[in-house]
Amino acid sequence: MNENENASGNSTEEFIGLEDFTASAADQLGFSAGDRVVVHDKITADWWWAELGGCFGYVPSSYLHPGPAEVDDRWQDEEYFGSYGTLRLHLEMLSDIPRTETYRQVIVSNSAALRRKVVMDLGCGTGIISLFCGRLAQPAAVYAVEASSVAEHTERLVKLNGCQGVVTVFRSRAETLELPSKVDVLVSEWMGNCLLFEFMVESVLCARDCWLKEGGMMWPSSASLSLVPCQAHADYTQKMEFWESLYGLDFSCLQSVALKEFFSKPKFSHELAPEDCLSTPCDVITLDMHTVQVSDLEKLTGEFWFSIERPGTFHAFSAWFVTQFNSLDGGGTTLELNTGPHSEPTHWKQTLFMLDAPVTLEEGDCIGGSICLHRNPVWRRHMSITIEWRIKRT
Repeated sequence: MNENENASGNSTEEFIGLEDFTASAADQLGFSAGDRVVVHDKITADWWWAELGGCFGYVPSSYLHPGPAEVDDRWQDEEYFGSYGTLRLHLEMLSDIPRTETYRQVIVSNSAALRRKVVMDLGCGTGIISLFCGRLAQPAAVYAVEASSVAEHTERLVKLNGCQGVVTVFRSRAETLELPSKVDVLVSEWMGNCLLFEFMVESVLCARDCWLKEGGMMWPSSASLSLVPCQAHADYTQKMEFWESLYGLDFSCLQSVALKEFFSKPKFSHELAPEDCLSTPCDVITLDMHTVQVSDLEKLTGEFWFSIERPGTFHAFSAWFVTQFNSLDGGGTTLELNTGPHSEPTHWKQTLFMLDAPVTLEEGDCIGGSICLHRNPVWRRHMSITIEWRIKRT
């Protein structure tokens, strides 16, 4: 925490804005997520007197986080890499047939073009993609890069599967990686919930900029975030309607508490039934993995316009991602991994964003709006998602 003194001799402290705050009174001070706000006086537990750019006003303490000097590990590396150092997550990922089979098919369909090519498998985990390359194609070399302790097992698996002449394991983070040469292909399974969660994609882009040859191939080649308005009767009934009446008693005063506790954050691993989609999905954000920059990840925005295709109750928005893998020789078929409700289920499933209250919709109604993915300025593997929407009735 950075401490100084103000004109009155009191100490000042620097904080970082966790999210945007819009002043609603003349004596309040507005700021944006990531702004460095200097706090002069902690008037109450909830409101502090602060300064930003020479302007002063009251700010809500809950919107602020101590400055960088107080943040021990903005990337939460110990927790992140520790979780991938055990077999639990690898069991989940390797058991995901659509995910793993898509990567295998990418290697198989490009096996001829991969001949004598150098491949980097970033965040290789147990090395399944590297082993696909070594066994199903004839690359010159495969660099299997893994930062967690599971890399020790990966080396054993490479030898066990007779790929030690082609596949070399590098235990390193992308940011400190040293390789024998640049690569023709950079392949990685970096996607998280709602596409970007955990932000492994930043490491992929760093490796791309350092190690991918000019004109080289990225797998996935592009990725998009899809969104749809949907019904979620079971979630709403279990978590909101439940409190209306219990054992002949009125518990409805707890509904506002339940709303905040259960629906203020998105629900990961939601299984959306196709029939609960109220409209055709829309791609709201698309990343070209050859051109997107790390700086672009700080704030990604998109717009949507949905035409309701059948009457129903609008409980939530649901999101998922789709990735595309371009052919290495430019003439083959582009393969796709779709984690949406109309495809074979994956371990990611979908992400559910519940509304504060359900809305009844009729066929022909329209929902328009925007979505913003804002990377957390302090905890860099996290993000906040804001969806603004409006309904146009028929």
